[in-house]
Amino acid sequence: MKLKPKVALAQDFLVSMSKIPQKVQSQIIKWSVLFQSNPTSSGINYEKITMCRDQNLRSVRINQDWRGIIFKPDKGNIYVLLYVDHHDDAYRWAKNRKISVNPVTGSLQVILSEEVSRTQPVEKNDSQKAILEETKKTVKTSEKPPLFSELSDHDLLSLGTPEDLIKKVREVTTEKELDNIETLLPIEAYEGLFLVAAGDTVEQVIASREVFMPEKVDVEDFDKALETPESQSRFFIVKDDEALIAAMNASLEHWRIFLHPSQKRFAVTDRNGPIRILGGAGTGKTVVALHRAVFLAENHTQDEQKVLFTTFTKNLAIDIEQNLKKLCPPNLLKKIEIINLDAWVYRFLRKQKYEHSIIFNYKKNPTALAAWEKAMVIRDTSIQGLDETFYREEWENIIQSQGITDLESYLKARRVGRKSLLNRKKRIAIWPVFNEYRVQLSLNHLKEVDDAYRDAGELLKDPEFKTMYSSIVIDESQDFGTQGLKLLRAIIPEGKNDLFFVGDGHQRIYKRNKAVMGQCGINIRGRGRKLYLNYRTTDEIRNYALGILTGREIDDLDGGIDENKRYKSLSHGPKPRIEKTSDLDSAPNLIAKILKDWETGNKGNFCPKTCVIASKNKIINSLKTHFEQTGLNCTVLKHDQLDEDKPEILRLSTMHRAKGLEFDQVIVILDNTIPLDVDDEDNTPNLIYVSLTRARSLAALIELRSQ
Repeated sequence: MKLKPKVALAQDFLVSMSKIPQKVQSQIIKWSVLFQSNPTSSGINYEKITMCRDQNLRSVRINQDWRGIIFKPDKGNIYVLLYVDHHDDAYRWAKNRKISVNPVTGSLQVILSEEVSRTQPVEKNDSQKAILEETKKTVKTSEKPPLFSELSDHDLLSLGTPEDLIKKVREVTTEKELDNIETLLPIEAYEGLFLVAAGDTVEQVIASREVFMPEKVDVEDFDKALETPESQSRFFIVKDDEALIAAMNASLEHWRIFLHPSQKRFAVTDRNGPIRILGGAGTGKTVVALHRAVFLAENHTQDEQKVLFTTFTKNLAIDIEQNLKKLCPPNLLKKIEIINLDAWVYRFLRKQKYEHSIIFNYKKNPTALAAWEKAMVIRDTSIQGLDETFYREEWENIIQSQGITDLESYLKARRVGRKSLLNRKKRIAIWPVFNEYRVQLSLNHLKEVDDAYRDAGELLKDPEFKTMYSSIVIDESQDFGTQGLKLLRAIIPEGKNDLFFVGDGHQRIYKRNKAVMGQCGINIRGRGRKLYLNYRTTDEIRNYALGILTGREIDDLDGGIDENKRYKSLSHGPKPRIEKTSDLDSAPNLIAKILKDWETGNKGNFCPKTCVIASKNKIINSLKTHFEQTGLNCTVLKHDQLDEDKPEILRLSTMHRAKGLEFDQVIVILDNTIPLDVDDEDNTPNLIYVSLTRARSLAALIELRSQ
């Protein structure tokens, strides 16, 4: 029986198609559906491409003006749509491309010949448009020894380097030169090489990939090569017409289809227990979490079960739900529950007829604020140096964080990081304040959120409780405190694929929520993984943002330290623009000037998605009033609203709302004259880091300073 031909889409095909006029795109989709149904049809006129480096490439006519480039090997049963463009441009693209199988990894790779790289710039995807001019230059000779001189050819191949590019890789002497050839290399090869350059061994890189390296590879077996995770980071195997149309309509959101091999392994591999994925801003943590949820819903969730997808804030849950709608069909979406943890606790406790209302911010609740003030009345004023600020921080960072409910536990409590030393006598003296606060809240049927979390956890210990969840996926894990992590552990029993965390200590914006997973009953020992490549932000913006965190220790969410040396951005561009102005009134004109300069720089080639991110609501409201008066179309991003995909609208956002979003251009306004409009526990440097790394290509920072 003759097998049905296997049709695949290359990432370059979708990238090239996204640049074609919409009217023509619809014709290409219609043609592709017919092609997918029967690529051997006599109606498809395959033409050989003269002077083409790869004899397996063919041209096909889509209409009078447009041509597709197809990989159609004589051996095997696969047909790969590689590229689409005007007749001459399509042929020019194909002339020096070669499709080959890596003889060690067995992956299918698209190679641009060395001859082309010497004569013309490398084509880049949309995230790489801002590449510096110097990165387009060929690798120059240097007096320095080659960076990979100690690696054998087999080592280079095992990292993913194509055979044809081994010579070029061996010429590399600096990390900068490696960056210059990044677009020539498969993504796994570039990642492996820069990790080795950063100090890892080849063995460590291979082990972290968790891949089976075949003993023998048939370099002519293109069908088998297409099935590897590395290949599927570049090629999408089409199952049916519906999948084909969905892929083509998603051409501007490649994360829906293509994942980096490391991302894919984390997303679709079964795990024996909790796993934690670390990654800096823009490394695709949330994308991995989204795909993980879909994988679990499709493969490990019974009809009566659901995957719980949770995060810390309400606005992020809204954004996640919108992205999941793009990623999976309605039948799978029904098996995924998206809700932030505060809302989950509130709903759960109401079902249990919980008699207390939950206080999420005591300052915004007059009754809770009065309860705190009554507790302050009884504090021992004879103890020097313990003001109200001390008591509040002790309550949040020690009492609530550690779930302390009695004096005996408080006497044993560790107070790491607290500046004030408290002996046994002082602890006995100040404990009545915290006890009184709880009493006053209880009299009014109130509980702070950490106490409510702990109560929910106790209720879940009931033997009668049976979880409805097959798995839990947790985004922005760094923002969850001790009680939140303990609650997540209580919701679902330990087991296969139970908990999946993604997070980044650089983006921790709440000091009081710093927690250690191992101390919360979540054992990730040996199951911690990292994402290194930043797909969003240029390396220049990333480095500047990291500089703001200089001197701050970044933890790995489990008591260890997260180092930055191995994080890397794939794109380059200008350094962030730094401006200072004396007052808020002058800020709008400065913003307008920056935007005008950027518009001149991009020569009007595209309409960038731009956001002005400010440290205070006061600034946002003032800017909105000014811009509306000048006739500029702008909108304020609300915590409970989605960001509509309208590039022409100037967005205004607080630092908190911008978290989890991304834009082409970002202007961050920081008022250093007065505190932020947020709780005292917020980490201002981390907020600035988060804000700047929302930018894909251009960023500016404006500091408001009074004279």
